[in-house]
Amino acid sequence: MSDSKFINTERFGEISYTPEDVLFFPRGIPAFEGKHEWILAGNDENAIKWLQSLDDEKLALPVTSPDAIQSDYNARIPEDELKLLDTKDSSELALLIVVTIPEFSPWNMTANLRAPILINIKTHKAVQVIALNEEYPVRHIVFSEDVREKMKNSADTNGGEN
Repeated sequence: MSDSKFINTERFGEISYTPEDVLFFPRGIPAFEGKHEWILAGNDENAIKWLQSLDDEKLALPVTSPDAIQSDYNARIPEDELKLLDTKDSSELALLIVVTIPEFSPWNMTANLRAPILINIKTHKAVQVIALNEEYPVRHIVFSEDVREKMKNSADTNGGEN
């Protein structure tokens, strides 16, 4: 492919991508307002993908489908946010949720259900929005207490001196 480009990322090494892979955030992402171009990276079999900045090879945010976190997730999106994406048709939209994975305690992973990322799959425009659903937390605990305890115990057992 002659239109392939490459970025040498800190997390994934060299990644090739095409202009069609680029997601454009007109106003950036909160805390990264100056970063407008991103691509999705990561293993296809893994539910967690990475939103890799094309403006900063060190910057990648873990994301996942809201269905992987909460099967009945139904964010109510403000109408003006949909205008920014040039659509009113929900079938043209994909949703992602930013997750936080603590380096030394991944069992304490949380998901930001309050601020989903909307992507217009036709235009590749994207925006992170604040959902109108006040019941959705910014730090939703992903794993149940039982699962977190098993993961922690497994890490303690397998980690030895770590």
